Order: sequence, then C-alpha cells, then structure tokens
Amino acid sequence: MKDIEITDSIKYIGADDKDIRLFEGQYEVPNGMAYNSYLIKDEKNVVLDTIDKKVTNTWLENLEKELKGEKVDYLIISHLEPDHAYNIGLLAKKYPDMKIVGNNMTFTMLPNFFDIDLTERKVVVKEGDTLNIGKHTLQFFMAPMVHWPEVMVTYEQTEKILFTADGFGKFGTLDTDEDWDCEARRYYFGIVGKYGAQVQALLKKAETLEIKTICPLHGPILKENLEHYLEKYNIWSSYQPENDGVFIACASIYGNTLETAKKLKEILEEKGAKKVVLTDLVTEDMAEAVEDAFRYDKIVLAASSYNAGVFVPMEQFLHKLKERNYQNRNIAIIENGSWAPSAAKTMKAILQEMKDITIVEPAVTIKSTMKQETIEQLENLATNILGGE
Repeated sequence: MKDIEITDSIKYIGADDKDIRLFEGQYEVPNGMAYNSYLIKDEKNVVLDTIDKKVTNTWLENLEKELKGEKVDYLIISHLEPDHAYNIGLLAKKYPDMKIVGNNMTFTMLPNFFDIDLTERKVVVKEGDTLNIGKHTLQFFMAPMVHWPEVMVTYEQTEKILFTADGFGKFGTLDTDEDWDCEARRYYFGIVGKYGAQVQALLKKAETLEIKTICPLHGPILKENLEHYLEKYNIWSSYQPENDGVFIACASIYGNTLETAKKLKEILEEKGAKKVVLTDLVTEDMAEAVEDAFRYDKIVLAASSYNAGVFVPMEQFLHKLKERNYQNRNIAIIENGSWAPSAAKTMKAILQEMKDITIVEPAVTIKSTMKQETIEQLENLATNILGGE
C-alpha cells in the first residue's frame, strides 16, 4: 500500500479493490473502489470502522504494521453496511478487551450481522458525547439516514478531523487520477441522493466545527479547498442545479427517436445553449444519466412509446429520479409512437409525482421518423427550453 499521510498519530489502514466491477451490484466502477479505515494511536488505540471482506487481509496487515504489537482499545462503528463492517466480528475476537463504540441504533442493528457478547464491551454514545483517548478527544454527531439509520460521524477535536462515514465519498481507488467532482457526484446521487434533507442537517452540524481534514469511508482524504467539497454537498443535497445546461435523456428502440434527440441537440447548440449533453439510456451508464439529470437545470426526455406506456429504459430512469427526490427542474418532452403515441402521457404521469417540476410545452410528437414538420417543432421547443434566449 502506498503510504497515505493524515497526521503523525492518525493512520490510514484501508485498502483498494481494483478487481471490483460493480459496486453494490449495480454501479460501474471502472477504476475500482477504495475502502477506508483509520487508526488513531494514543494512550488508547482506536480503529474507526473495519473494511470489506475482499480486502480483509490487506487491512489486517496495515493495522498490525501500524500497531507495532500494541492492542486495539476501541472500535468506532460509523456505519454498519458490510463494506465497512464485515470485520467487526474478527476484530472483536482478535482483541477481546476492545470496547465497541456506537449509538443506540448501532447496537439495535449489530445482532443482524454478528453474534458478539457485548457485556462490558458496549459503549453507547449520543449526540455531542465525547471520548478522551489521551491527547485526542473524539466527539460524536448523529447522521441518521445518511444513508442508513445508524450512521454517525466522528470529530477529532485536537487535529480537527471529521470522519464522515459514507459522506464525501467517491468511486475509484485512491491511486486513481481523476476529477473528484464527477465520480463523487455519481456516487452521491446513487448512494445518498434520496436523503437530501438529512445531509442538509449534517452540514449544519459541520458548520459549527473547525474542520481541517475530511476522512470519508470511500475516496481520498480531503485536506485542501474544503469549501469546494462542502459547497458541492450543499448544492446536491438541496436539489439545486449545479450547472447551466441542457441534458437530453433518450430511450430509442430502433434509432429514430435518438436521431430526433440528436437534431434537437444540434438546434439547441445553434441557438446558443452553453452546454448540451445527450445520453442514450439504452446503451450508456444509467447512474451517469441520473448524475447529469441532477447536474443541469434543463432536461429533455425523448422516448418511444411501448406497450401503451413508455420504453422501459426511460421508465426505469424516471423511477430512479423519483426515488432520489428529483425536483426543481424544467423538463421538455419528445415522444415517438407509430400509431398511438403514449410515451408523453406516461412520462408526465411519473413527473407529476415529483416536486416542483415544470413541463415545457408543447411536447413534440413524432410518428416513426423525423419529418420536416418535426424539425419545425423542435425549433420551437428549443426556444421554449432556453426561455427565449
């Protein structure tokens, strides 16, 4: 493992998984995944979270290297999801005197995963409680539903480090050289996006702390320009658009709807749209489509009719947005139907279940293939999308 510098007394003991292809069985991770775990060395040695089963051996090697024969006195459980909690039982057996720190919900859920005798081992903490381990004092803040009910974050008061559980995480291994925003955004809206209100509550708690370093359970340790990361999380969790642009999501069966969407993109660019992004929901990563839907302030849905409804990839996409509390957007619609177009009606019905969605009228309807009259309708739609720009 490449040495990762946090501080002299706070050590990184996590590991990268470069073989994983789907995180949580659904998110493509071409650059692998980092599973972070931390050790604070003091009068009492503290481990903050364990690690996924696939990288157990590396984690144990890293832990033992840093302990140098000493024992673990406390294990803090920030989050019980198995990619962070798999080795709780192993650590509890290896260090029988080790105390286990969590909140009431932690210990309610812990027996779902492990059969551990917690007699004289359980340390229950609540909002604002502290644990002194020598030169360091740890303070605990509850973060329920970010993104499980037992989640809490830990603030180290001396070196001003916030351990944020899944918050501020991203896809990719720690040695991956890539833009943080893109993969952190895709991660956020995939993993945490439903719980914006709860993230906002956690951000308000963070505002009361002096933070010099953010240590998440996935992705890089953040030490510089923390305002940038906090600002991104504030935008994402308040469901506000991040960028001025048009995102076109297209679900086409034989390619005719896609050709129409490409024509709209061309028209929008000719009319001066700052940014136009087109995604083919049939062939491209759905998680990236969800990410872009939250990123841009204007959306176009282009889809074929199917079984008196809408083509399945579009239906899946819209339900993913609904599941994540999609809101505060202007949305235009293009439908295709050879004899009885039904896509627009179906899409609107799903959109009506979302909050603060404005439909840009009129929708464009094509029957099988794009005609000259379709192009004229697209010209009008583009003007309406851009608000007369």
